[in-house]
Amino acid sequence: MLSLTVDEALQRASFNLKKAGVEDAPVEAEILLAYVLKKNRLQLHLSKQELLPCSAHDIFLDLVERRCKGEPTAYITGHKYFYGRAFRVDRRVLIPRPETELIVERSLCFAEECKNSGVANLSILDLGTGSGVLAVTLALEITDAEIWAVDFSPEALEVARLNADDNKATKRIAWLEGDYLHAIEGVVSGKGFNLIVSNPPYLNSKDMENLPQGIKEYEPASALYGGPDGLEGYRQIIKKVPSFIKTPFKLIVEIGSSQEEEVTRILEAASLFSEIKCYPDLAGLPRVVEAHIS
Repeated sequence: MLSLTVDEALQRASFNLKKAGVEDAPVEAEILLAYVLKKNRLQLHLSKQELLPCSAHDIFLDLVERRCKGEPTAYITGHKYFYGRAFRVDRRVLIPRPETELIVERSLCFAEECKNSGVANLSILDLGTGSGVLAVTLALEITDAEIWAVDFSPEALEVARLNADDNKATKRIAWLEGDYLHAIEGVVSGKGFNLIVSNPPYLNSKDMENLPQGIKEYEPASALYGGPDGLEGYRQIIKKVPSFIKTPFKLIVEIGSSQEEEVTRILEAASLFSEIKCYPDLAGLPRVVEAHIS
């Protein structure tokens, strides 16, 4: 086999990925080769003129082929960065999206407001934790908080616990298997939370039909499908919320970009909240809804 430099291998891989319809093909090629060589992308750039070992090239070609067939890069490498930390992901859990970091940012703002008001040791609940990125991140960022995390999938909770172990947050989080707030009902009575966060499944039936191949064939449908209109998770959560409020209280949920009005309507119908706001993501699309009780 003709020896290639790192740069030449990247160029060929980028061409093939782009031909297969992969967005940001040069970046994805770098991520895959950095994974093969056990380097970060800066180290990869500094070694672009080095010859790529044949064994590494063979592995790289295999990974590029998998990506060209639609398998997400995060599942190939086994991890995804979220809020500056690497988290394990595989086909048992949804791949974390950058937009979900807005939930963390809004949660930290709430925690700071509480601290300034003399309220400490917040109780926080993550509903539908999946890979655990929200629960683990909040445990590490709000170090005096009590964190609970719920998911109906035992397989997802296995991944979440591994991520807590990796980030030394295991002792900070109580994990429960079950369906949203029903899981709490089955364990404790009269438990209240200052902050409930959730990124529930919010795709409707039409959305599911139109999903890109890489999502439809690889990511768990149960973490994506929110019922015929995509709103079932919000209804379930908001119906049970009154029994779990500890003031000051905030509910922070991620939404689909077209769901602001519908989710706001569901929240208003509960007649609980003194303030409801929606915050956009970096693309300017509605992404996170907050409902507050002072």
